[in-house]
Amino acid sequence: MEAHPHATAPADAPALGSLPVEPLLTAEFDADPGAVYERLRRVHGPVAPVGLMGVPVWLVLEYREVLDVLRNEGRWRRDVRHWRARALGELPPQWPLLAGYEVRQTMFMDEEEHRTARRVHHAALRPFQDARSPEGWGLRAAVARSADELVALLAAESGRTGFADLGAQYTRPLLLMVTTRLFGCPVELRDELVMDLWRMLDGGPGAGPATARALAAFTRLAAHRRARPGDDFTSYLLLADPDLSDEQLGRELFMNAVYLNDITGNMVLNTLLEVLRGNATVRRSLSAGQLGETVNRAALANPPVANMCFRFAARDVLLGNYWIRAGDAVSPSAASAHRDLLDLGSSHMVGSTVSTRAHLGWGAGPHQCPTAARELGSLIVTTAVGRVFDHFAQAELTLPPDQLPWRSGPVVRGLRVLPVRYELAPGVLPPGRPEFPPATATGPEGGAGRPGGVLMALRRLISARNAPRPPGG
Repeated sequence: MEAHPHATAPADAPALGSLPVEPLLTAEFDADPGAVYERLRRVHGPVAPVGLMGVPVWLVLEYREVLDVLRNEGRWRRDVRHWRARALGELPPQWPLLAGYEVRQTMFMDEEEHRTARRVHHAALRPFQDARSPEGWGLRAAVARSADELVALLAAESGRTGFADLGAQYTRPLLLMVTTRLFGCPVELRDELVMDLWRMLDGGPGAGPATARALAAFTRLAAHRRARPGDDFTSYLLLADPDLSDEQLGRELFMNAVYLNDITGNMVLNTLLEVLRGNATVRRSLSAGQLGETVNRAALANPPVANMCFRFAARDVLLGNYWIRAGDAVSPSAASAHRDLLDLGSSHMVGSTVSTRAHLGWGAGPHQCPTAARELGSLIVTTAVGRVFDHFAQAELTLPPDQLPWRSGPVVRGLRVLPVRYELAPGVLPPGRPEFPPATATGPEGGAGRPGGVLMALRRLISARNAPRPPGG
């Protein structure tokens, strides 16, 4: 965006607090967020003032403006201490989203502090990038094996044909199993951790206590791995920066758990949904064996992070039709911005791949997911999606797509459940009996721990007839 001649907003430019704002999180938004984004665009243009749980913020709606906010770190800050309303005490008491923003970790740092923290993450993830290294090979094998075990468990419970929730019975437990291994957890992580991450991101009842519980769990893990280091991400973070305290390390693990379990999990489920609902371009790429392109197309149609975390204006700046004052909070909307890419991709003047690789599923600019994290996330998503369609001869939704229950919070738009009727491919698994060896946890010394703990917990989960309750519900 070009510099504007005004150093400060003109006196007659309306301030955010003076504008009438409509609440974003409404029943209409829950049912059809696309319609809300379109109406806001018609009324306000590229940037709109909205109310978020009683707090006015700017929602950035068009792709060009979203990229400006994501790429210009000097103009748009991530550190919550730049938020004027917070500094002046203007937020409602116990505002539920604040707990997550006040976790001091890499995501909410700026400039050199942020670059230093990213270098630590790159160093810690590097051993897992190389498929030929013991860590990289072991992680890839673990992702595939865990996916196979979960399909085997479905077969043991329901036979060759049956019904499954690919959220509760496949995606969530798969990512918990991967996190257990990657982080070097001495015991298996449980589904309640995912529920706490949901509560924090969705700003639901109990968001503050949920954040505190998750932070406490990862701080305990940090202390455990400091005493008993192993070939895991937690230990490699300590190796890359030995000065990290247990609390600092716990905060970094917390951030990575959010991305690994919730954001990556949403990308898995959204990709599966786009295939199952019959998205033609997604299905064509899957049929061609282009799993990476399948994920790109699904992320474009349905990004795992609908509205990204706040940025805070470092100075007055004109964005769209409004002057944003220094210290105002802005939320870049990937879901709305992607509509511009979809319109571009449908044009006869450009190839469809032009827009798919510009999706914002992994962010953009200085704060986009680090390269190593993107590669790891892509590996998990492509493996998880690929394994489903390798093992299932048929799978179809048991609810119409417009009746699926969503978490339409201020940040993510993720499925609560993905119910399917499935039929296993011939020769994949013998009827009623798992073919694959049981899962094991990583023990305190990095060896095999108690076998079957995750799968036994999953048996109880699978036998529950009710879908998971909403966070705080």
